[in-house]
Amino acid sequence: MKKILVIAIMATMMFVSGRAQEVRKVYDESYDVNEQIDKALAKATSLDRHVVCQVGGNWCPWCLKFAAFITEDAEISKLIEDNYVYIHVNYNPRKKASDKEKTAAQKMMKRLGNPGRFGYPVLVVLDSKGKVIHIQDSSFLEEDSSYDKAKVLRFFKNWTPSALKQ
Repeated sequence: MKKILVIAIMATMMFVSGRAQEVRKVYDESYDVNEQIDKALAKATSLDRHVVCQVGGNWCPWCLKFAAFITEDAEISKLIEDNYVYIHVNYNPRKKASDKEKTAAQKMMKRLGNPGRFGYPVLVVLDSKGKVIHIQDSSFLEEDSSYDKAKVLRFFKNWTPSALKQ
């Protein structure tokens, strides 16, 4: 009886854990990443903002952690909302992909200045014309097992359109 209870509890915990991970997905793997960037640039042009591409994927715990960190902090999310068009650009270097998908992913990575060399997530700031103006290695924004609010705020403040016009 005790074994059955332990097995039932473990199965429930695994199910709940799996469901929690599903909810946390922020990268839409069905997007055409280049089209996603084009749409973000069109929106940025109309709003006079920059685009921030958070390149990574649902496979990356630090990518999901960063997405939650910037969303849950009101000051950071307001700064982003006021100055950027923020997108999660899905990229999985380990994924077995069709030739078409590989070509699109390679084109996207080249377009963004080959940011994968920094690991994931990596943040790419584009001006409204699509020019890469900064690539941020997110490890410099980390603190212990999370991110540092002051470092994240500094990063976002330093790459706003108004900061670059000064």
